[in-house]
Amino acid sequence: MGCSLQWRVRLLLCLGLFLHCGEARVNTETPTGPLYRVEDSPLSISCNVSGFKNADIKKHFEIRFKRNANSGVANIISSNDPGFGYASYQRRVYSKDITLERVSANSVLFEIKRLQKSDEGEYDCGVINPEYIYDGTYSAFTAVKVIDNSLSVSSPASTSRSYNEGDTFTSTCQASSNTIQHTHLSLAWYLHKDGEDDAQPIISLDRYFTLSPGPGFQGRYQAGLIQLDKIGEATYRLEMAQLKLSDRGRVFCRAQEWIQEPDRSWYSIAQKDTDETTLRVTARVVVPDTSSLVVRISAQSTTLQVGQKLSITCNINAQNLEDGFFSVAWLRGGVELARIGPTGVLSVGHEYSVREGELRAARISDNDFHVRLQPVRAEDQGEYFCRAWPQKRGQDGAFIQGAAQDSNSQRVIISATESGLSLQTLNDTSIKEGDGLKLTCKVNGYKGQLSVNWQRKSTATPAAIFTNVISLSQEGVTGKVEEFESRKVKATRPAIDTFTLEMDEVTPEDAGVYQCVVSEWENNRKTNSRSETATVTVTPAESFVKVKLISRNSVVTVGENVKLMCLVRGVHVPVTVAWSLQRDASIDNILMVYSSGAISWSGEQQHRYQLKIDKSETELIHYLLINAASHGEAGRYQCSVSHNAHKRPMQSNPLAVQVLDPVSKLILTSPPPMTVNIDTDVEMKCSVKSEPSASSRYSVTWQVEREAEKKTIVSSDRDAQVTFGSQLEPSDRQRISLRRTEGRSFELSIRQAWISDNGMYSCEVAEWIQRPQGDWYELSKMSTITHLTVTELVSKLILTSAPPMTVNIDTDVEMKCSVKSETSASSRYSVTWQVEREAEKKTIASSDRDAQVTFGSQLEPSDRRRISLRRTEGPSFELSIRQAWISDNGMYSCEVAEWIQRPQGDWYELSKMSTTTNLTVIELEKNLSILKKEAELNVSSSEDFTIPCQITKQSSNESEFQVTWFWQNQTAIFTSYRNATLQDRLGKGDRLRFSHPLPAQFILTVLKPGPEDSGLYSCEVEEWIHSLTHGWRKLAAEKSGFMTVNVNAEGDARRISECNSGTWIGILVAFIICALLVIFLLVLKICRGEVSGGKKSGQSLWAEQHPLNTKPSAED
Repeated sequence: MGCSLQWRVRLLLCLGLFLHCGEARVNTETPTGPLYRVEDSPLSISCNVSGFKNADIKKHFEIRFKRNANSGVANIISSNDPGFGYASYQRRVYSKDITLERVSANSVLFEIKRLQKSDEGEYDCGVINPEYIYDGTYSAFTAVKVIDNSLSVSSPASTSRSYNEGDTFTSTCQASSNTIQHTHLSLAWYLHKDGEDDAQPIISLDRYFTLSPGPGFQGRYQAGLIQLDKIGEATYRLEMAQLKLSDRGRVFCRAQEWIQEPDRSWYSIAQKDTDETTLRVTARVVVPDTSSLVVRISAQSTTLQVGQKLSITCNINAQNLEDGFFSVAWLRGGVELARIGPTGVLSVGHEYSVREGELRAARISDNDFHVRLQPVRAEDQGEYFCRAWPQKRGQDGAFIQGAAQDSNSQRVIISATESGLSLQTLNDTSIKEGDGLKLTCKVNGYKGQLSVNWQRKSTATPAAIFTNVISLSQEGVTGKVEEFESRKVKATRPAIDTFTLEMDEVTPEDAGVYQCVVSEWENNRKTNSRSETATVTVTPAESFVKVKLISRNSVVTVGENVKLMCLVRGVHVPVTVAWSLQRDASIDNILMVYSSGAISWSGEQQHRYQLKIDKSETELIHYLLINAASHGEAGRYQCSVSHNAHKRPMQSNPLAVQVLDPVSKLILTSPPPMTVNIDTDVEMKCSVKSEPSASSRYSVTWQVEREAEKKTIVSSDRDAQVTFGSQLEPSDRQRISLRRTEGRSFELSIRQAWISDNGMYSCEVAEWIQRPQGDWYELSKMSTITHLTVTELVSKLILTSAPPMTVNIDTDVEMKCSVKSETSASSRYSVTWQVEREAEKKTIASSDRDAQVTFGSQLEPSDRRRISLRRTEGPSFELSIRQAWISDNGMYSCEVAEWIQRPQGDWYELSKMSTTTNLTVIELEKNLSILKKEAELNVSSSEDFTIPCQITKQSSNESEFQVTWFWQNQTAIFTSYRNATLQDRLGKGDRLRFSHPLPAQFILTVLKPGPEDSGLYSCEVEEWIHSLTHGWRKLAAEKSGFMTVNVNAEGDARRISECNSGTWIGILVAFIICALLVIFLLVLKICRGEVSGGKKSGQSLWAEQHPLNTKPSAED
């Protein structure tokens, strides 16, 4: 059960490691492209990296740019190198137009403050790898498209407008865009109050056409006091009822254009504001509401003729009238003529705003309010009444309106005068969008001066009223209202009885009922007015302008030319024509030809296309020429036509252009299957057999398939840039290489192949052809397959056998085992030396494959100082034992293991082999020998005598000696120890002298002996040997012969002395004669050798081969 559980845990661990190996560790991310941005707008690209082992270390990033497939890569900016960017970008970097801001240790933000058309292209964000290995993706790309800013927003010009508190404010705004890409517009009105930094949104219409009131305006929006309506295709109107004092400030309209990014999020690519209109709101004074408020009305005359003056007075009575605040209004039916607020500010009703110069109102006393209308018109007849409201001022200064109180009604009758002023009936007119409108108003029967006021009301809204368009006074002064200030509108009087209204380039929003109001003047007083109306119908351009896109050759081969024709019929005004190309889900702008004749190319499109324009009375033809077409120009083309900045352009039918590849003739050679031994270098080759075209290049990808899973090993692009597969282990990247050889061959090399390299290898070659524009495209692909089988290695390890060894104790021992045959030149070896004694084996020392030496755990510390292990060439493994001892006896075994390195970098043991060597350590032979000659010496008391001690033979050259002299064979006189320490045993140091003239000769001299010094003298020599393990030990001891010394009076000793002197002189003469004889023989030998010429010389007598024995023999 336990074994089964362990097996499962190991299996899960291996499976986790396997799954982890298939994932790249490092990942670099930037936004998915393409990103569409308008010219002069900012660009921001975030760049994030993850997967590094140390996430807290600041990573450095580099931004590069590639304009198109044919251009090179340009350095822009780096987070750690100020001089990284090319000169063309350094100026923009220094001016902060281009910045790279660090967000975190693993993230930066790249920004361009104002985009240029030349900034269109592909941006590459790369991270500098701070580690020693590569595992993952270290760069990411984002494509950016730079388009024209076609957003247009306008509002009728008005710098300042004044209202009373409680009045209604109305403003219009026109917003549209001619962007070819699919975009949405959002619109909002803002109020910028005095003293505040930011403007507050009043109400907005977002890109999903959802209305949202701004903060602080929600309650008024829900109460219906704030409205935003779309009154035309591109016209929007804001209406704010019951204005408050807090509404004072500057009002403007803001339009934004939004595009959907590839990640499905929305981004604002353009924003424009209208000019600000100053909104002035005057406060009202309010008194407490009272039920005693009484309102009366009186008219100066209730029966009038057209052109006369209407005067109406409103009288109010209430308690504490002088201390209160009131608002008073005059109404005809339900239509308000004018109103005087609590602070005395006059406001004219909406319908009477066009007659503001004819209407006058004022407060003439505490109780009376007077209004005057001159000249009156027939339509001014009706029931008039006054309405008053008490007003109370709140703590914030704003007025609170009380209950209204109405007067009784007063009937006013207006009859026509005897004036002969009359107008001819206007004819209804129907025109096409873009045409000019001209209305003529004929006048008859007039007497005085004439003025005209042209008015218009929309037929789309039933409750619409006439609003002024343009006027021409009796002095000939033209007055144009704000809404038409930017339009080409004029009022003229070409003849004394004729007034005309001319308006250029009408739009469907200009349709409606137009009214010509002609007034007669005498003595600067308007005496009479007449009006006529005409209905103007505007036919939208979509119903008569036709746009069609055609081509005679929309399917071509790479390098052929394509001509596209955009036919525009039914248009007789200047238009803007735009060309676009759709590939997959993205739409690219090609160019835009404006109605003014200006041409705007997008990015590098000008180098790929040509434009030609033909114009006739009936149609306009725009030719788009594609010279030497490539796959980059394939897609769905469309042209669009626009003649009104506030209308969506009219699209032509899409036309698909197909660019086909030439027929490929690519043929590859098929390499045969391969079977190799493990650790063998493998070379697989695939070659192009067919003849290439003049511009052909090749990219190659090597893949391997194992167990139905295929992964990429390495690839080389058409520029021979080699890239390893993302699933390839770092250790494999060091073994695998790809190179190109002559004859268009692609060779995959695997060094030291391993069992894991088995598989089905495929070589996929793609042929690339260069387009006329210089960029490249893939023509075709072909692949071949090679089966690789890697077999296990067979060990060839053989060791040399070492012979048995017998050595003396304290001798240095070197045992060697050598590799006679090895499996691979890259093999490594581990060695273990062991010794077996009495059927027990223990490890002495071992060396792993990295030559790391380890002593056996059972080895004594003293032995570790004597034993060493080293490697020599061969390879050979040498065990050294210094000053071997008897305990070192045994059977020594040398076990060698051969190791092979796998391609992944780890090592495995291929085989083992061992040899044995028997070591026998024997005691040193005791060869100590000293001169034992018996002698007799007669000396006088005045003569010194010497007691020599001569060593003739020693057991070892490393021996040290201790010499002791005895008298009468029992009494020790003097001792010379092995460490050169001297000891006077009898206290006669002043009469004894020690000398050591030769290594093997020790002499003790007795100075001025006396008769008491007579007797037997001898010496004893002890031989000592030193070892690391046992220190000093006595090996042997020998005694010399006796020397009898007789100390006599001086006369008795002379004869004996002379005899002894003669004896020594004879010995010296004999020694000299022998030496001369030896020298003579050596000279004779050398001379014969030179005479014999090329003969090999005999054995040398030099001491290096026959060391001279410095110790005298017993015969000496």
